[in-house]
Amino acid sequence: MEENFRDSIGTINEEGKRAWVFPKKPSGRYYEYRKWVSYGLLIFLFASPFFKINGNQFLMFNVLERRFNIFGFPFWPQDFHLFVISMIIGVIFIALFTVAFGRIFCGWMCPQTIFMEMVFRRIEYWIDGDRGAQIRLDKQSWNAEKIRKRLLKWFVFFVISFLIANVFLAYLIGSDRLIQYVSDGPLAHMSTLVSLLIFTAVFYFVFAWFREQVCIIACPYGRMQGVLLDNKSIVVAYDHKRGEGENGRKKFRKNEDRQALGHGDCIDCFQCVNVCPTGIDIRNGTQLECVNCTACIDECDTIMEKINLPKGLIRYASEDNIEKKAKFTFTPRLKGYAAVLTILIGVFIGMLFLRNDLEANILRLPGQLYEHKEGNIISNVYTYKLINKTSRNIDNVSFKLLSHKGQINLVSFDSFQVPAQELAEGTLFIEINNSALSGDKDKLKIGVYSGDDLIETTSARFLAPRSYN
Repeated sequence: MEENFRDSIGTINEEGKRAWVFPKKPSGRYYEYRKWVSYGLLIFLFASPFFKINGNQFLMFNVLERRFNIFGFPFWPQDFHLFVISMIIGVIFIALFTVAFGRIFCGWMCPQTIFMEMVFRRIEYWIDGDRGAQIRLDKQSWNAEKIRKRLLKWFVFFVISFLIANVFLAYLIGSDRLIQYVSDGPLAHMSTLVSLLIFTAVFYFVFAWFREQVCIIACPYGRMQGVLLDNKSIVVAYDHKRGEGENGRKKFRKNEDRQALGHGDCIDCFQCVNVCPTGIDIRNGTQLECVNCTACIDECDTIMEKINLPKGLIRYASEDNIEKKAKFTFTPRLKGYAAVLTILIGVFIGMLFLRNDLEANILRLPGQLYEHKEGNIISNVYTYKLINKTSRNIDNVSFKLLSHKGQINLVSFDSFQVPAQELAEGTLFIEINNSALSGDKDKLKIGVYSGDDLIETTSARFLAPRSYN
């Protein structure tokens, strides 16, 4: 088999220019499954910013204000370690899934593929027609029909891109604020409108022009699969043993005994190539451009059914399954990934349960030394910051010393309230008798109370005169 197809990607022609892909409209059982999965994920994507649990947006990633909601639970910068662990879990999970099932995530769950194939591409089929009609339209001169179809398609693409940009903005700033901005009108928030139009232009560029190049050139996951895949990984694969036979492929002829002539079941109809959204020939084997979308499986099964040959010439299979008829096994490599993933999930769940509802930080006021008062009392001044991570107010908050006998005095009031998902900050004084101190930098343990309930503990250093005894 010639290997020159590996010298360049499928969307670049011999002259080094963009080879535009006009895929045939797919159909078949896998495509129907993909539609259900895609529409479910699209509903989830569009509904998540507007769905609330206990007053919290279901998903929000407000980077500017450093506020995050994940599945209705609020997270703050102080919870960054949880975010890091969750990202590591995601990477390990994708690696495990890729080692076992190849690039199936790209074909079934990736937002780029879902928007491209299930939204923009379907609109293109509706306006421009199927593969043949699109090729003819691309080649014909700019007459009234082409201008009308192009303007209609570009307008619809822009409207959808604008809608997607608004949804992503709801993830970033919150749906309530987005709705408020819409109610106020675009002129009241020009900076936000400019940002929104920039996002819209990016989405329009990706889905109207860059398209499958995102998967081939820009996405790092396509490069990862070359490292993660092995002969035991289940991918969308062409059964070359059955398809090629002893004497290779041959066009279909009715009532011809292909097996007696030594020809394989592949009739060289090129329908698997025509339907591919990245323009590759799956018969050349696993390739960088393949996103495991299963369009070629459906198309090949349709052809096999028409010529009364068994389905599955292109199917989900591993190289070992095709070469040796070996069944899928849970290899030591998969067991290793699974073990690491299980440990990380366990650690993450444990940290979630240990996560306090209130985060307390008490720090000495910079540049301030201790103050010596009457009765051998030493006083230090501190600033405190309390972050309420819950969706309810925490009332009657006060501080008490747990490690030393002493007194904590708040400036202006004795107790206060920390509003839901808000930050409370202020100043306090800690006064301790010098005889109760063991050194010039004692470590204090301070309790944060809501009424009589201890809800958090924190620590701080207490400066005192140095003892020369």
